[in-house]
Amino acid sequence: MEHVHLAAEDEDDLYSGYNEYNPVFDADELENDVGFQQAVKTSYGRRPPMTAKIPGTALAARPLGTSFGARVPLASSLGRPTTGAVQDGAARPMTAVRAAGYSSAVRKGFSFDPLGQSRGPAPPLESKNEDTPEEKIKQMEKKIYELTEESCMAHSRGDLQLALEKAKEAGRKERALTRQREEIGLAAPVNWDLTFSVLFNLAIQHAANDMYAEALNTYQVIVKNKTFSNAGRLKVNMANIYFKQRNYQKAIKFYRMALDQIPNTHKEMRIKIMQNIGIVFIKMGQYSDAITSFDQIMSDSPNIKTAFNLILCYFAIGDRENMKKAFQKLISVDLGIGEEDKYIPANDDPHTNLVIEAIKNDQLRQMEREKQSLAEKFIMTSAKLIAPAIETSFAAGFDWCVDMVKTSQYTELANDLEINKAITYLRQRDFSKAVETLKMFEKKDSRVKSAAATNLSFLYFLENDYGQADRYADLAIVADRYNSAALVNKGNIVFVNQDYEKAAEFYKDALRNDSSCTEALYNLGLTYKKLSRLGEALDCYLKLHTILRNSAQVMFQLATLYEILDDPNQSIDWLKQLLSVSPTDPQALAKLGELYDNEGDKSQAIQYYYESFRYFPSNIEVIEWLGAYYIDTQVCEKAIPYFERAMLIQPTQAKWQLMMASCYRRSGNYQKALETYKDIHRRFPENIECLRFLVRLCTDMGLKEVQEYATKLKKVEKLKEIREQRVKSGRDGSARGRREGSASSDSGQSSQGTSAKGERLSAKLKALPGANEPYEASSNKEIDASYVDRLGPQIDRPKTAPQKRKEDDDFADEELGDDLLPE
Repeated sequence: MEHVHLAAEDEDDLYSGYNEYNPVFDADELENDVGFQQAVKTSYGRRPPMTAKIPGTALAARPLGTSFGARVPLASSLGRPTTGAVQDGAARPMTAVRAAGYSSAVRKGFSFDPLGQSRGPAPPLESKNEDTPEEKIKQMEKKIYELTEESCMAHSRGDLQLALEKAKEAGRKERALTRQREEIGLAAPVNWDLTFSVLFNLAIQHAANDMYAEALNTYQVIVKNKTFSNAGRLKVNMANIYFKQRNYQKAIKFYRMALDQIPNTHKEMRIKIMQNIGIVFIKMGQYSDAITSFDQIMSDSPNIKTAFNLILCYFAIGDRENMKKAFQKLISVDLGIGEEDKYIPANDDPHTNLVIEAIKNDQLRQMEREKQSLAEKFIMTSAKLIAPAIETSFAAGFDWCVDMVKTSQYTELANDLEINKAITYLRQRDFSKAVETLKMFEKKDSRVKSAAATNLSFLYFLENDYGQADRYADLAIVADRYNSAALVNKGNIVFVNQDYEKAAEFYKDALRNDSSCTEALYNLGLTYKKLSRLGEALDCYLKLHTILRNSAQVMFQLATLYEILDDPNQSIDWLKQLLSVSPTDPQALAKLGELYDNEGDKSQAIQYYYESFRYFPSNIEVIEWLGAYYIDTQVCEKAIPYFERAMLIQPTQAKWQLMMASCYRRSGNYQKALETYKDIHRRFPENIECLRFLVRLCTDMGLKEVQEYATKLKKVEKLKEIREQRVKSGRDGSARGRREGSASSDSGQSSQGTSAKGERLSAKLKALPGANEPYEASSNKEIDASYVDRLGPQIDRPKTAPQKRKEDDDFADEELGDDLLPE
């Protein structure tokens, strides 16, 4: 405490005057302050000389010139010292005021204007002189950059022609810029970056438009220019062009040249070039050289694609042991994908769960899924490829692959391989082994069990064993309620049982589980079609057409629906779209011909019917229409080849030979017609129409066989009448017997009335007269001539037009005379 100084009562307070007001800072009295006005009028940059009379600080012996008396306040209580006070007529020196426009020297005509408002507005900016050579060159460079950018954007949009035009225009302007720069002789260096950009883009656009020669020339210009650094890497692009041209020797040469110019620090680029070299060797059939390249890649930086290509090379040369080693390398490649557990929330922390939800389906996660699916695809394909080759049987090879996969990071693929094994059995028509393999999955986990049961259900469905198919479809649905394929199988079984409403429900469930299930949508359309709900069926197939743009089945269903809806124009349009996808479909061509025929357009109809016949010459309906068309157009000679082909397809039908004979007869070749009718009579001796034409022809030609054929005709007609009467009598007897049996009559024929149907018919047949006896009908009713003979129905003339045409037949109105009948 001895060092602590306590303030006495008579000492001045250190904080006295803190709240006192100093009139020096009163802005209202500045006009009457002589010192301030003198300071304002002094010249800028000069200060009045300091004198001894003016105290330098607040600690001087003399007090400040204020109205507060002689008390000397501390500097801390007064703030910064006054700058405009006047003592004895001398101006006080100013401190740090020059930036605000103050000056210590008074200048005549100077007024206080710290913001410079008296000087008026700032002069306008000087405009650039665009006529200077430098400015012109800058504008041209800017235009070239814009054209190059437009070319790149057009290429990204797929407009390759526009991209090439922009690139060429940029090239022309760049050459004009170079000439202008040389003419002016500017000292500024040439913009080599601009030149490289223009040439590189032009080469890319040439290659994209398949102008390979021009692209190679442009690349050569870049590569040979030593000014461009790292231009040697563009030899990879040149090698790619040679590969597209199938000039594999030059492609390998340029790949190796590019590889020599790339340092070892660029490891990824070197790996990709070596992959390209290996693929070129595969194209050339040099599998040993390709194996060398792929082996080097697998030792330096193993990846999935290289391992798969290595397996293909070993498979091509038939090296079993190395195939196994390469497969083991394939399943041991590290994909660099993290564990799946990181996407599962571990606790109830909302912040952590939010982060996991955000990264669960981001671009990185999608890329990981793509890599995973690609690896699984390569493994499955490799296993199916090498399984029959590495062991004595494909089953043993599959078992080895399954064992290897089970010990790898792709354990879940083992079950898929087992299912593929069963599918391979199906392709080999070994159904028992396939069923046995699939039944092994009944005790596996639900996903695999559902997949196996789905395949079993479909297999039994194809074998028409709908009971087993239904059982395994139910098993698949129980194992996995969201298995859309199992629901489709169940719907198919119900559809076959004609329960269309229930089938539609199963198809709808499949679509709710998987909106991209095209099988369910297609079958749902068929179900609505069966239910006559044509509008809903049309909606299904229109929606399916947006998914499967080139499906011929969908287009045919749409055409059929529009035909049912009486819209032939829409039906024709859809069939034409179908033919653009499948131009050789004979059924679609025939359908299109039928639609045009119904519309009355015979020219279009004959065109499409002929195309259908050309692709499938065994369609009887098409053959019959073509033959009838030529008969209708009075060109019977052209109809004969079609009827000959129909006769080859259906040799037991007499109508095709009768049509041929009719064509010969109408064309005036009676001799050929007679020979054809005789041939028909030899093959079908009871054909009445043939005998009638033989009698007519022989009569007209004056042949002696006319009596023979007339006798045969009479016998055949009589035999036909007997047969018809027998059939009619049998029908009447059976009906009368049924009536007698129901009435329990007591007549003399009661025992015969209660006898069997066969006995009554036999009795009726015995009562009929013999073949040589005259026959009289027992009733006045007209004979039913619609009896179907065992050789087929009676032949009608082919319908050759919508309206019946009156035929100009020499024998049409001629009746068989009595003189031609036997005596």
